[in-house]
Amino acid sequence: MFDTFAALLDWFGVIVFATTGALVASRKQMDLVGFVLLGTATGIGGGTIRDTLINALPVFWVKEPAYLVTCVLVSCAAFFLAHIPQSRLKLLLWFDAIGMALFAVTGAEKALLAEAGPIVAVAMGVITATFGGVVRDVLGGESPVILSREIYASAALAGAAIFIALALAGTTREFALTSGFLTAFVIRAAALRWDWSLPRYRPRPGRTRDEIKP
Repeated sequence: MFDTFAALLDWFGVIVFATTGALVASRKQMDLVGFVLLGTATGIGGGTIRDTLINALPVFWVKEPAYLVTCVLVSCAAFFLAHIPQSRLKLLLWFDAIGMALFAVTGAEKALLAEAGPIVAVAMGVITATFGGVVRDVLGGESPVILSREIYASAALAGAAIFIALALAGTTREFALTSGFLTAFVIRAAALRWDWSLPRYRPRPGRTRDEIKP
């Protein structure tokens, strides 16, 4: 039963990320083709990179074209419905947080099932969770959210690491997946709510000519 639930989570992640791509297209006032391009690239982008890196070819949406069709349908629906929310940016950020947390654990699990080591599996979780958003933001002319000052990629890293640690410790699959998802989502939600960020690099003042003389 949980296999079905985990598959539903994966589908939900694709739908949520496709929606975020379409919301970016709405903010840029793109046409229907632009909605479909951004929605599809966001929904399947991270998983495509993951499957390519772990040599799980053909990639998941080639094996199951329903993923691609779903992204197209979600993007088309968003074209007609994106005007409804009062703040599309706020909706985008929260949907993105949910999709990121989902893909952090499902991406890590798929890498683990492909017999990748734990470190690689965690990295694949982060890639799955973040690279679709990078593609979306680049195509939409936005500053990539992964490079924002708020905590983002580190939330995906924490969620994927918790899932892998619990899975290797022998806990149930549902407990590991749920714990990893909640870890990633809560950290990202807290960052959005309270503007959390990691310490940033601060340049030191340069040395004078006299200080560098031998």
